Amino acid sequence: MIGKNLLAPEPTLLGIDPAAAELAAGADPETVVREFPESPIAWAMLADAAHAEGRELEAYAFARVGYHRGLDALRRAGWRGAGPVPWSHEPNRGVLRALYALRRGAMAIGESGEIERLTEFLDGADPQAIATIAAIEATETTESQ
Repeated sequence: MIGKNLLAPEPTLLGIDPAAAELAAGADPETVVREFPESPIAWAMLADAAHAEGRELEAYAFARVGYHRGLDALRRAGWRGAGPVPWSHEPNRGVLRALYALRRGAMAIGESGEIERLTEFLDGADPQAIATIAAIEATETTESQ
């Protein structure tokens, strides 16, 4: 039996993002991002809304801000540029959704290098993240129709 790699970084577990509760309660993402501008999930939800309305460049820009806010949060939590950021830890979901939204935005505008980098980032963070978020997005799209 092969044991755990003792040199591998520990998973990064973010603290609770207060914006997440407001968004889950149905608050408008634009209002929430004004109240919590450092929240990756608030920016990701703005990106999702713009994407749903076909506003590709705005979706990309919102996702880019969420990505940077997510990197800031990860670094504050001790992340050193690599290692697991598990979806199973609910506070991590905002960062992962922002990464996914930026990847989706990069696809929409044909930024192939960015798609590859973000796919690698998401797979390194949590190998199930892309499939999980895609399934959530599909469910949300179906419910809104």
